[in-house]
Amino acid sequence: MATVTQMKCACEACLCIVSIENAVKKNDHFYCSEACAEGHPNGHGDCGHQGCTC
Repeated sequence: MATVTQMKCACEACLCIVSIENAVKKNDHFYCSEACAEGHPNGHGDCGHQGCTC
């Protein structure tokens, strides 16, 4: 059985693959940044990761 160590950020607009160990966890979802986890209160484009469309 394989163990998952990375997954796509739970933010729908984000394309980041996040390490579960380093992810921001909120409501049993894993995010690449606090901005994604908080639903982008300052608008999309504030997560600071290359490759994101958010």
